[in-house]
Amino acid sequence: MNSILVIHASPRGARSHSRRLAESFVARCLALDPTTQVHRREVGRAMVEPVNEAWIAAAFAKEVPRPAHMEADLATSDALIDELQRHALLVISLPMYNFSVPAGLKAWVDQVIRLGRTVAAEATPEGTAYRPLVHGKRAVIVTTRGGEGFDPGGPYAHLNHADTWLRVALEFIGITDVQVIAAESDETERFAQTYREAEAALARVAAERTRPAEQLA
Repeated sequence: MNSILVIHASPRGARSHSRRLAESFVARCLALDPTTQVHRREVGRAMVEPVNEAWIAAAFAKEVPRPAHMEADLATSDALIDELQRHALLVISLPMYNFSVPAGLKAWVDQVIRLGRTVAAEATPEGTAYRPLVHGKRAVIVTTRGGEGFDPGGPYAHLNHADTWLRVALEFIGITDVQVIAAESDETERFAQTYREAEAALARVAAERTRPAEQLA
């Protein structure tokens, strides 16, 4: 059975373009496979706890098992990682803010990337080698941008530290099948066209990606 975890990163509600695009994609997936299970995680309008000193101490503690207070410090991280592992398809909606991602999404990534849970570190003669621990998952990043030309090959691609950074973070833990669908020119008359193009692209992705996760190579 297909299952989708939707991460909404915009602090805007119904006025959020990225949120609406992602929800239209989910609706198409459900129309193609009504048995699909969908879970939504809000990180834009309900902030995720940021990583702090107590979190770091607990995450890197060598005590086994950890003391109860350390387990409590990692409770949010454990819940978010467990949630991610339960779903086959990850859909993340985000606006680009100042060339990067909203703070809530950065906090979610910081909670999810964790040694021993989503990535392993091994010493080698050449240095530390990292091994991803998340397998068999796909991701669709749905993003909107105020300007234009931030896609690969565009004149402002070098300024895009939003979906490009997010792709690196996901690949680091093992989610390498990642597609990015963007609507640009949010502040101009061209936005309606780029929004329609993004909707069409997401419709194609929905048709391609509603196959069961066990059919992944």
